[in-house]
Amino acid sequence: MVARPVSHRFGGPRGRLVEALQEKGIKDLAVLRAFNLTPRHLFIPPAIEHRAYEDSALPIGNGQTISQPSTHARYLELLHLTGSERVLEIGTGSGYQTALLSHLAGQVFSMERVGALLIRARDALRAAGARNVSLLSGDGTLGWRDYAPYDAILVTASSPDIPAPLVEQLADGGRLLIPVGGRNDQTLALIVRCGKELERTDIAPARFVPLVGTHGWPKE
Repeated sequence: MVARPVSHRFGGPRGRLVEALQEKGIKDLAVLRAFNLTPRHLFIPPAIEHRAYEDSALPIGNGQTISQPSTHARYLELLHLTGSERVLEIGTGSGYQTALLSHLAGQVFSMERVGALLIRARDALRAAGARNVSLLSGDGTLGWRDYAPYDAILVTASSPDIPAPLVEQLADGGRLLIPVGGRNDQTLALIVRCGKELERTDIAPARFVPLVGTHGWPKE
């Protein structure tokens, strides 16, 4: 899935991050391996790369942040990916979670509405050696119909409701993970499609930036 070996730079801090994730309850070995293989320092501004392997959120410009690694890990562990899935990510952001997904899924499709972020994410993903990733600039609430259906859809921003186009693009048995609620406080919800029925499980309280788009929040 990833053609080039991970850089040995920051190998020690990366290993300690994996240990910290284990201490916080992350048990999925594939998820832990993905963190060990993914050079997070490539996905943040050079001025703060010394903080790359802290378990903390960091600014990436354009008013956006890269989530703390433990948040990514819990998010990814919930999807129980086996390595063959087709996954849609809404909100590429820095591209770090996209790179993690490249180790966990067969194909990754990721959408980002902020053009400057998408350009930087593309460069970082290339530097990290991700080869099974496709990127698109656009309204993530509409999904990416060209490659649907998806076995899993991850939404990295909060929506007032579950966008209908994303549900429509889920494969039977597919999982959609999305924060749903108000602008400041949400609930992380896991939606599983079972034929024409949807099963929703509320996971935990969450706090994400707003999902802006046709089926999300209006742009302020």
